[in-house]
Amino acid sequence: MNLYLCAVMAGVTTLLLGGCASAPLTTASTLSSADQLTPGKTGRTTTREYRDGPALAQVKRVYLHPTELVTGDAARYTLKDDERELVLAEVEAQLCFELAERFELVREPGQSDAEVTSAVTWFEPTGTAGSGAAAAVNFFIPGPLGVRLPGTLGGLGGEAEMTAGKRQIAAIVWARQAQAVGTDSPSLSRLGDALQFAEPFADDVARVMSPDTLPQPRTYTAANDPCAAYGDRIQAAGFIFDKVTGVYVPSGRRKVTTEGSGN
Repeated sequence: MNLYLCAVMAGVTTLLLGGCASAPLTTASTLSSADQLTPGKTGRTTTREYRDGPALAQVKRVYLHPTELVTGDAARYTLKDDERELVLAEVEAQLCFELAERFELVREPGQSDAEVTSAVTWFEPTGTAGSGAAAAVNFFIPGPLGVRLPGTLGGLGGEAEMTAGKRQIAAIVWARQAQAVGTDSPSLSRLGDALQFAEPFADDVARVMSPDTLPQPRTYTAANDPCAAYGDRIQAAGFIFDKVTGVYVPSGRRKVTTEGSGN
């Protein structure tokens, strides 16, 4: 490696180490109530949470509503129509995958013990121009942690709640922004970080909505998977490309909004 490249990489790494992004929590806007929320996680993921353990223990069957996008003065995003569908479909799919491991997902609200609603409240685009440079730096500096250029760090904010009857029994307000040094892969898509963060958002939603004693994880076949309409849980092509190149490639999912689809 020549001295010029070493100097460039050293300068970039120094810049990256000084760039630490925090995730802004939006004010809950789709929840039936935010009064019971208390601080949860802090750091690269920030949350406010509420859960009623005894009430959650009674829930076996859940109806998952389509994920919405917050509009109006509270919105913190700039998503085009086609981008909106991609982000909402990925969030909705990941919620389906996680909740289906814990509950029986039913096709109609009247068949359920509880209902889950969710919304995307904030979006920060991934800076695509610097993502290729970050991938190149990561190639020459291998290790468990990658580096990202400040100004290219995207993010996602969301909220979700579970209600039984008219009563809220679990809720979460959530936000995460990519970090300059960490495990978030750069992407050549401005949706890259938001789509990557759909899974950890769903993980935290499912954690808050799970009973204190976790049930045995449910398993499914292709014939009875309530989330089959969203496609495979792991998008193999994008996963392989990420592992080989260090660049995250979003895979498009289809948003499912009709009854009889599992949500």
